[in-house]
Amino acid sequence: MPVSPAYRPDPRFIALGPDYADPVQAADFPQTILRVRNDRAAASVGLETLTDEEWIAHFGRFQPLPGQPAPAAMRYHGHQFRTYNPEIGDGRGFLAAQLRETPQAASLREGGDRENENARLLDLGTKGSGQTPWSRHADGRLTLKGGVREVLAAAMLESLGVPTCRILSLIETGEALERHDEPSPTRSAVMVRLSHSHIRFGTFQRAAYYGRKDQIEVLLEHARSLYHPSVAAGDAPGFLAAVVEVSARLTAKWISAGFVHGVLNTDNLNVTGESFDYGPWRFLPHYEPGFTAAYFDNSGLYAFARQPEAVFWNLTQLAGCLKLIADSEPQVAALTEALNGFGPAYIRHLRAAFLNRLGVKSLGEAADQRLLDTTLALLRQGGEALRWEPLFFDWFGGFSSGARALGGVRAKTYQGETFDAFRFALLEHEPDRPERLERPMFASAEPEEMLIDEVEALWSAIEQGDDWAPLNAKLARLDAARSAWAL
Repeated sequence: MPVSPAYRPDPRFIALGPDYADPVQAADFPQTILRVRNDRAAASVGLETLTDEEWIAHFGRFQPLPGQPAPAAMRYHGHQFRTYNPEIGDGRGFLAAQLRETPQAASLREGGDRENENARLLDLGTKGSGQTPWSRHADGRLTLKGGVREVLAAAMLESLGVPTCRILSLIETGEALERHDEPSPTRSAVMVRLSHSHIRFGTFQRAAYYGRKDQIEVLLEHARSLYHPSVAAGDAPGFLAAVVEVSARLTAKWISAGFVHGVLNTDNLNVTGESFDYGPWRFLPHYEPGFTAAYFDNSGLYAFARQPEAVFWNLTQLAGCLKLIADSEPQVAALTEALNGFGPAYIRHLRAAFLNRLGVKSLGEAADQRLLDTTLALLRQGGEALRWEPLFFDWFGGFSSGARALGGVRAKTYQGETFDAFRFALLEHEPDRPERLERPMFASAEPEEMLIDEVEALWSAIEQGDDWAPLNAKLARLDAARSAWAL
């Protein structure tokens, strides 16, 4: 039996037809060397029982899984650094499968339970799987370094409770790739990610670009029924409000994690509020609002502190698409109202995200806002001496962690008026699940971070000596951190 009894194929998007995707074939790679296999993610969709040989057959040579059609490259457009591009789509990837998460996985997820109807529809999407009609003369490949970086980004974000795709598989493919922006030739790979959805804002934009109201209506019903079923059929403002809410939550989680996505184009945001497609990402070394991840982001458009603005701008583009099917002035007004809900939702989620990261319970809007403000002020003052991630590590569990923090390696940064304000605000809040502090991770002096020097060191071990042990050890530590934080 190649898959477990919990495996349930459900190829909904592919069933939409040729207006939304094109059938494609994966490249025939000279090698298929399994490098990363995420069995915990695989178990959530009933694929953990695959042998390595079967795994490579499905995720390196892309033989369709049982009950799945041939791969399909998705059609979409997008604003790239706010310039509209109608020539993009899945240029080096495709939708390989859609399947339901297992009831057990649903029960462990926030908001999930053991009823089958609450088991989410999940996508297996590829990157580096070869050319498609949307490759625009590119080779459709992924560098091995790019794949390793995506594995690390997703693992770190998941450990910090950020809604993210999970990297299911990374297979080295034995080709020498030429790239203008990194040393070449460089090694190649094909990656498979497990995501809640690949319906991008840009998927709607393509239909709007061609004036296809019928396609927008079909997409609306598809996305509403599968991802936001509490929204009534045909309720475009209600759907937009739901997307605004999950997008605000995602953005707040990025900020609390000190994460900079780097390329917040409309084709890199989806309707489920789950981040994916990690290119030039970074985590903040310390508080720096203007910190950018992409070397080509010369204007700082997608800098750390501008990410809420970027997400809101992208939501306005989605709203513009939905406006095409609004059949009355009240519906247009309702779309505007839904869009304007982003700011309040973002602030609400940001307070919750910072409390979550500090491991304390809500005390009400005023007290929670005071803790958010004083935390940011302390991070700003602490700068390089404090860094971003260590503050949350030191003070996790509230002021009951004071002895650990004040006796630790950053004790000298925890003094002065700014710290006193933070301490008072934190002292107000009751610890949330303080038993988490008993995990071995909190006995360490330092938290798990994901700064660029470590990322480069992990890659260097692979590039220079084909040594995968440091990467595997880092992934194991991040999984332990995920369990310890329990965010």
